[in-house]
Amino acid sequence: MAKKLTPFVVWNLLKEVRVAAEDTRPVQVDGALAPQLLKELGRGAKPGAVRSGGRVEDAGVLVRVLGGAPTEEDRRELRAAKRARVPVVAVQTGTETFDVPYVLATDVVACRPGEGFPVEAIAAAVAARLGEGGTALAARVPLLREPVCRELIETFSRQNGIVGAAVFVPGADFPILTLNQLRLVLRLAAAHGVEVDRERVPEILATVGAAFGFRAVARQVLGAVPVAGWAVKGGIAYTGTRALGEAAFRYFQAVSEPAAAG
Repeated sequence: MAKKLTPFVVWNLLKEVRVAAEDTRPVQVDGALAPQLLKELGRGAKPGAVRSGGRVEDAGVLVRVLGGAPTEEDRRELRAAKRARVPVVAVQTGTETFDVPYVLATDVVACRPGEGFPVEAIAAAVAARLGEGGTALAARVPLLREPVCRELIETFSRQNGIVGAAVFVPGADFPILTLNQLRLVLRLAAAHGVEVDRERVPEILATVGAAFGFRAVARQVLGAVPVAGWAVKGGIAYTGTRALGEAAFRYFQAVSEPAAAG
């Protein structure tokens, strides 16, 4: 049975995000040419948010730079990360492609000689690997902020699209869709280092109001298109959540920029 949207539920969401924001584990960059990539990933980051060396078990994510075929040292660190369940993104330099142990092929970023590190691609890979778990790091590492937010928007929009298409009882999907939208807004706020408190309550209410608006549109469209209505309903849930996420991203970006400048 879906949860009802109550002040208690909203409070639990706030608590969930605040706990996640307290995660201070860093991005750990190790391996060949690590100092250079460390400097690029750490540009504008808070002290200690991006580091090299230290226990891989204490990292929030490991970015391991390979200078060709994986060495025994590479294997040891990647194995340690896997055992500690630390997410890993491997950056493979050189002209040849090698299998990277303990790392999925989708988490390997190629770096061609003479082209420099593809920092944006690396940041996007880190964001995809971390998912919701990337919000605390995004608040402390500016380079990760936008890719993490883009990943959050796409993930929650896709989830709501599936819910909208799968739930056939009229109104039954509303609590699930709205909770996901609230969680998305709160995660985007956390990724920008914006704390949601009483002063931000109107934003939460605006989210609920937007969800009601999407439901009204869905009912009107479904009335006109009874055949394959599940697909239309899923599309509206996806599009509505995505539009909400994009608006929230721009808002928190504008709110956080003056604070960063000050």
